[in-house]
Amino acid sequence: MRSSRQLARGKGFTLDLVTCVDDHRGWSRPEVGRAHRMVLVHRGAFRRMADGRPAAVDPTMAYLGAPGEEERFAHPAGGDVCTSLSLSPALWRTLAGDGTRLARPTVYIDARFELAHRRLLAAARAGDPDFALVESLLSLTSATLTQLAGPATPAAAPTSAPGPAGSPARSLVRSPAAIAEAAREAISADHPAAAGLLPLAELLAVSPYRLSRAFTRELGVSLTHYRNRVRVSRALDRLESGETGLAALAADLGFADQAHLTRTVRRHVGHTPAALRRLLASPVP
Repeated sequence: MRSSRQLARGKGFTLDLVTCVDDHRGWSRPEVGRAHRMVLVHRGAFRRMADGRPAAVDPTMAYLGAPGEEERFAHPAGGDVCTSLSLSPALWRTLAGDGTRLARPTVYIDARFELAHRRLLAAARAGDPDFALVESLLSLTSATLTQLAGPATPAAAPTSAPGPAGSPARSLVRSPAAIAEAAREAISADHPAAAGLLPLAELLAVSPYRLSRAFTRELGVSLTHYRNRVRVSRALDRLESGETGLAALAADLGFADQAHLTRTVRRHVGHTPAALRRLLASPVP
């Protein structure tokens, strides 16, 4: 028996925790894959047959599946718990390029890769699917494709960005410095596309991976960190003005909830919002 629980959902991807309690050595009935997906094992082991090619899957070996691929599964060792990351066709093309073919369906998971997997899950638990989770997702997917992809035809980059008039990306951005600056402008201006890494990359007419890498290279911090830094600054303004409703403040600034706001503010400033409210209060004459 197989059960699935959605951990997070974003533009073009879903992240699910899949638990299987089957215990059989024979192959299951055929299933047809419906999306590009990467499956990593937390616990247990199983066997997968894809288009006639068998493979053993466990915490040291992940696999990539493709739409239309016929799969069968066997569970000679009992049940397992896996993370399944599903990508839309558009996001797959953005990350992998057009014409990408996999040299093999499985990838070896070393300790660093496992850490990246755990950070992906931590980002999902943190309640920031549009930035922290996407950055972890990009890192994990890029590392996988580097090992698995054969010759590829990169997706053609547009010659101009599709952003609206007045946006920081009316024309194609090429240098890392210009990409980072345009991203900073969009985040500072609270542009609607700056609500997530994927729409921000679309606004700037660059790939999400290039945007993430260029930003970190130029500023020394990740997009997630910088966006949170901007939101913390706005929180400080509100707290200094006497804001008392932390739940409302969290919602206004785009945090998942009050706890998410508190964790982020404490990480950046070293104090909780409640403590900062007291620190920033005007002294009694």
